[in-house]
Amino acid sequence: MPVYLETHDPELDLRPGTTKSNIVAHLYQNPEWGFSPKDLDEDLGIPRGTATTTLARLYDEEYVGKTEDGYYHALPERDDLHRYVANLDQVNRLFGHHRDTDDPDPEAMTPAEEPDDADLEAELDELEADLRHE
Repeated sequence: MPVYLETHDPELDLRPGTTKSNIVAHLYQNPEWGFSPKDLDEDLGIPRGTATTTLARLYDEEYVGKTEDGYYHALPERDDLHRYVANLDQVNRLFGHHRDTDDPDPEAMTPAEEPDDADLEAELDELEADLRHE
């Protein structure tokens, strides 16, 4: 995946779309809250064991802080991570709506033309001819 050089920080070991990046984004989008692995399971759908391991690594790498009773949180002094999350948010606002739904917008679709009887008869004749030749 290419990186935008103006905002790329080679010191950050984060790749958008990974569990590590998703957890950092969640914590830094909610800097006033502390989260347990169970909270991340509920909020992000990250299994508790994966959340526990990833949070421990993020803490060891000083990407996040941890309270004495085990809640992980954003670090106010990490301007680089605040910028990273702000950039992720901007990209999601610009392009995320394209990935939000599997179904196309029915209002944006143009209706297909209804085939007339002659078209249907011709297609049926062609299919029958193919079956006779097999």
